[in-house]
This record gives sequence, C-alpha cells and structure tokens, in this order.
Amino acid sequence: MNRLFTIAVREYLAYVKTIGFWLSMLTAPMIIALSAGAPILMARSTPPPTVAVIETARSPVSGGQHPIASVTRRLVQSGALIVAVPSEVASAVTPEAQRAALAVYFGDNGPPLRTIGPNGGAVLDRPLDYAVFLTAEGEASANNLASVRPVTVRIWSRIIGSNAIRGTVELAVGDWTRDLQLQVLGVTQAQSRQILDAEPNVETYSTRAAQGEVSFRDRLPGIAGFVMGIALWSAAMTGAGILLNSVIEEKSSRILEVLLTSASVPEIMGGKILGVAAVTSTVLGLWTAIGGGVLLAMNPSVAADLSVVLFSHGLIFYFLFYFLAGYVMYATLFITVGAFCETSREAQTLLGPMMIVLIIPMLFLTQAITNPDSPILRVLSWIPTFTPFLMAARAATDPPVWEIFGTGALLLATIAAEVWLAGRAFRAGALSTSRFELRHFFASLAGRGAG
Repeated sequence: MNRLFTIAVREYLAYVKTIGFWLSMLTAPMIIALSAGAPILMARSTPPPTVAVIETARSPVSGGQHPIASVTRRLVQSGALIVAVPSEVASAVTPEAQRAALAVYFGDNGPPLRTIGPNGGAVLDRPLDYAVFLTAEGEASANNLASVRPVTVRIWSRIIGSNAIRGTVELAVGDWTRDLQLQVLGVTQAQSRQILDAEPNVETYSTRAAQGEVSFRDRLPGIAGFVMGIALWSAAMTGAGILLNSVIEEKSSRILEVLLTSASVPEIMGGKILGVAAVTSTVLGLWTAIGGGVLLAMNPSVAADLSVVLFSHGLIFYFLFYFLAGYVMYATLFITVGAFCETSREAQTLLGPMMIVLIIPMLFLTQAITNPDSPILRVLSWIPTFTPFLMAARAATDPPVWEIFGTGALLLATIAAEVWLAGRAFRAGALSTSRFELRHFFASLAGRGAG
C-alpha cells in the first residue's frame, strides 16, 4: 500500500509541478467565461440594424391595419432603426429591379440614410442592412377566410449570412394576418388586439415536487446531475491523455519494467490512477471553487438552494459514488490499453474507438433529464458504460431504490472484473515490445502469451 501511494504522489507531482499545468488550469475558466460572454459583448458592441420597410400593395380591407405598420412596430421593439425608403427602392417591384436599386444603399459609400419613427430625423453615415418588401394579396371575404392570404415577404440583406430580423418579421406578419381575418368576421381592431394578446396563466405541478408546484429548486437535482455528467466526461478525457502519455513514456524509457520489479501490478495501476485522479480533482476543485464563488456572489439564493438540495437527502454522496465508479472504470480501460502502445501515434489511433464509448452516453444525457422515465433510458442505465452518466441525470426523478442498488452493484462488479482482467493484461503489455494487436491483447486477458 505504501508503494501505491508513493507512485500516486510521484504521478501527481510530475504534473502539478509544471508551469504549463497551472497555466492551462487557470486559463480554462477564462476561456469558458469569454465563450459565454462573447455573444453578449458582440450584441452590445454591434450597432442596431438599419431597415427599410416597403409595401408594394395595400390590403383591400378598408380601415384595416396595413402590414407595414405591424412589421415596423415589431422591428422598433427589437431595437432596429427604421429608415426612410429611397424613392428608387420604393418603386422597384421585381427582384431584378430591387437588386439594382439596393446595391447603392448596401454599399459602404452609399447615400446617407434618414431615420423615421421614434428616432426619426437622424442622419446615419452607415449602409442599409435590410430591406423588407411586403405585398398583401387577395380579396377579403367573410365567406372564405382562405382568401385572406398572408402577405408575400421578401427580405434583402446586405450580408449574405445575416438573417437576424426574419423571425421578427414573421411574427409581425402573422399578427397582421390574424388581425385581418378577425376584422373580416366583424371583430373590431381593438377587440382583435385583446384576443391576440391574451395569454393563459400556466402553472406547473408535480407529485414529486416538494410543494406541489414545480420550482427551480425541484429542477436543481437534474441540473446537478447533468453537470456531474459533464464533469465525469471532462475528467475521463483529461485522465485518458495523462494516463496514456505517462504509461507510454515510462514504457519507452524502461521505467515501467523497473517499477514491475519493485511493485505489484495492482500497486502500479492503482498508484497511477490515484495520482491522475488527484490531478483532475485539483483542476475540477479549482473550477468548482471559482464557479461556486461566482454563483454565490451573483445569485446567493440559488447557491443556497443548491447546497440544500445536495446535502439534504445525501444527494452529494449519490453523485460521488457514480462519479468515482465511472472514473475508475474508464481510467482502468485507458491505462490498460496504454500499456500495449509503443508510441503516442499508436495510442492516438486507439483513442478514437474509446472516445466513441465516452461520447455515446453524452448523447442521451440531456434526454435523461427531460424524459428520465423513458423505457430505453431505463434499459441503458443498466449498461455499465452508461450507468454513471444516466443514473446521475435521472436523480431528479428519484429512481427506485432497487434500481439504484442494482445498477450500482452491476457497475461495481464490472469494475472488479475489469481490474482483474486489466491486471493480467497490463504486465503483458508493459513487457511487450511489439505493436498493438487485438490477438495479443485478448490473449493477455486470457492469461496466455502473445501466442
């Protein structure tokens, strides 16, 4: 046991004493924060779009609201700047004519634009971003509402990949169409506004919720399970690279052979897994401390609810069990395969299939939160490679006790069998000087030589 801890400490210090480890660990939260904040910074720094709204034909309903008013109102609410329509653009009907007229105003050196509406009167030294052409078609008839057709909408944009206002325009045209149909039936415009703006008061309840009505605190176990799944995936990915590189380096330098003469295979494997686990725990611990501090400073009530949820019914121990078991299972697999690799290039070719084993559970992780009682998810929870992820994500629905103990026992039995087989294979791989072959690998699992 002393040798196991000696190997673990050696493995841990080999990484934490390097400057690169601390730089990568400290910069990762900064990169995550920048990734989350980049869209906000982009939205705040990007000027509001300039939009010209043109109606090429009026609605035949007398006294009705024209689609241009509905579209303009929605665009203004979204923060867009509405500009006066140049005469040559307003008179263009065909796509060819519209393209020719807009080319000048979409250019960087086009004529100045003047805003209208709430911010009217300002002169913009900017190109036009969008032009929205509206054409209302059909005759309105109370006997045939199908004849009240939606307007034809044609949106021109200055940048080919930009489509930011499409959703706003679609909502506005939809409102106008329903408003028009109601007016055809004799409903006044004020009454149609009340009808269209009416929204139900929806309350969500569950028998599993503490107070009946589902609150954010009731959803926290599922969120925590999802985060634990992501953390386990990150730890396994990080540990995989460290373990593979460590074993390959020591094998190529013959250090592994020296270790085998002074320590048993379980001690070497256990020491390496424990040391790398300490490395990943250092990383995850620091990130958790930073995230917890930010959460506590920005939203202390959520931090308090999370603390209560994790410790009130022992949920933290539930998560820790599946996290630790899952980590040991994947770490044992990686260190065993690493013992059969002679070079990092050879290890990279084997990482692909093993990454698939790790990625597949992540595909079901979100579904395990939104639909945890799905029959297929309950079946997948019994597959050991899926168990740590899916059982953690299903924590919010309080899985049956027999299912928790059953999947946990099967997971532990799988780990025990894996460790037993890995111990036999690790020695054979560490002492092998040939390239990785499946025949050699399975022969070592069976306790035979290379054959």
